[in-house]
Amino acid sequence: MNRRLAILTLALTAALGFSAPASAADSNTVYLETKDGRVTIELRPEIAPKHVKQIKTLVGKGFYDGLKFHRVMDGFMAQTGDPKGNGTGGSSLPNIPAEFSSAPFKRGTVGMARSGDPNSANSQFFICLGDAPFLNGQYTVVGVVTSGMDVVDKIKKAEPGAQGGAVTNPDKIVTMKLAN
Repeated sequence: MNRRLAILTLALTAALGFSAPASAADSNTVYLETKDGRVTIELRPEIAPKHVKQIKTLVGKGFYDGLKFHRVMDGFMAQTGDPKGNGTGGSSLPNIPAEFSSAPFKRGTVGMARSGDPNSANSQFFICLGDAPFLNGQYTVVGVVTSGMDVVDKIKKAEPGAQGGAVTNPDKIVTMKLAN
């Protein structure tokens, strides 16, 4: 009965020309909070719908809350999204097939991390700290930072020469939420 009422309400709302209020699940804006402040990310479902859906599902479950920025290379990128904290983990959801696009990797671009298999993205993502054109067409762009790059720049970086950009005592995502 509740399902019928919800469908009827949506149909009546549309028929009268009103738009239903957007839910957090409909939002493509993500707020990523760090100890230094907020990073606002606009997801790009028009170029990576499967990846965006996966991120939104994980954000909705609180998956990213407390995860480390385990790999941060000055001038290149800050990577997170691994529950193991070492770059080898992922969520319990299935991996996602590549959704490569012509969107360039430049400062503020958010991309999905993966292994050598292009179809192995799962939960890990990175934010470009500088332009990275060598990633174009090789990794999936899922979004862009629209505000808070000053916060991203404050994320603790790996020591020079650290293997794979691994960070000792890394900063963490405090919380990650979809905008209402």
